Amino acid sequence: MAEAAPSPARGPEIAARAGIPLGIAILVCFVTGLLSHWIQHPPAWFWWPAHPVWLYRFTQGLHVITGIAAIPLLLVKLWAVYPRLFRRPRFSPLELLERGSIALLVGSVIFQLATGLVNIAQYYPWKFFFPVAHHAMAYVAVGALAVHLAVKLPVIRDALSRPVESPPSSGISRRAVLNAGWVAAAVAGLAVAGQTVPFLRWLAVLAPRSGEGPQGVPVNRTALAAGVTDRARDPGYRLIVAAGERQRAFTRAELAALPQTTARLPIACVEGWSAAAEWSGVRLRDLLAAVNYRDGDVRFESLEQAGIYRTSVLPAEHVTAAETLVALTINGETLDIDHGYPCRLIAPSRPGVLQTKWLGRIEVSA
Repeated sequence: MAEAAPSPARGPEIAARAGIPLGIAILVCFVTGLLSHWIQHPPAWFWWPAHPVWLYRFTQGLHVITGIAAIPLLLVKLWAVYPRLFRRPRFSPLELLERGSIALLVGSVIFQLATGLVNIAQYYPWKFFFPVAHHAMAYVAVGALAVHLAVKLPVIRDALSRPVESPPSSGISRRAVLNAGWVAAAVAGLAVAGQTVPFLRWLAVLAPRSGEGPQGVPVNRTALAAGVTDRARDPGYRLIVAAGERQRAFTRAELAALPQTTARLPIACVEGWSAAAEWSGVRLRDLLAAVNYRDGDVRFESLEQAGIYRTSVLPAEHVTAAETLVALTINGETLDIDHGYPCRLIAPSRPGVLQTKWLGRIEVSA
């Protein structure tokens, strides 16, 4: 294989220089992805702030943009070293460790980037549950990266000490390969960055979510898909607010008659898209005062009868935030049913999957 594809541009000089930003991208994706996982499945010790209100939007946007930008860097890295991947091993313990870590690293990174890319488009041609697999494989990728760096550090140092400008005897130059990788990574990142960064929306040619949707905000799950259309429009609808034995039931008209608050908050989803809107409704802390709320987390239930995101738990830090609303309107209009009519939760710095729509019950956790 090495003889079939000789190129003076291939080699450790290119691999090391492409590997540094690729390794940084992997670590950024790991940290931001882990934060998203902990927000949705918080350990007892974990704390996530309600302010700034755009914090989750930033971390998840960074996660997706960095992951997309890493794809061209990975291709350059593999192009630089792939003849060596097929070299017959000498079966020494050190080389077996090296080759094993490389196999795990390449396989896990390709899996993470490929499945993450498909997840952005919400297309799942597999039977496993993406969040669980993506989370587990992230540890494999970072562990393999740590082993790979420990084994190859002397080689990396030596490669970085040699000039990249060494001219090849023929074919493409090393500098041209690296420049192509940098440009491709920047273009790939910009092509999806508009999902998160509003003034870049016109560049988001590869972004599946760019601001289109009912009332100017994208929708992941419609009322029809959730099977809530009839219940949401039922004239007998009541929102139940409970704390222990204390319980109140509110019609939508009664909610609208309470003091209203407006807050500009983003909906930020794990697929990397986000969109800010003007939300108006009743402050959650004011609504909970009707049942003498003092402290603690609060559980939200949707009118949706099934689905893993039909319920969510809001930490006390977010419950008492002034911007946390039981929203009735968006951008000055009554909530579209796909946005959660008759009312929905909207809280600062939270994943979109936890901003429960079509609220049916709010209950203070014991």
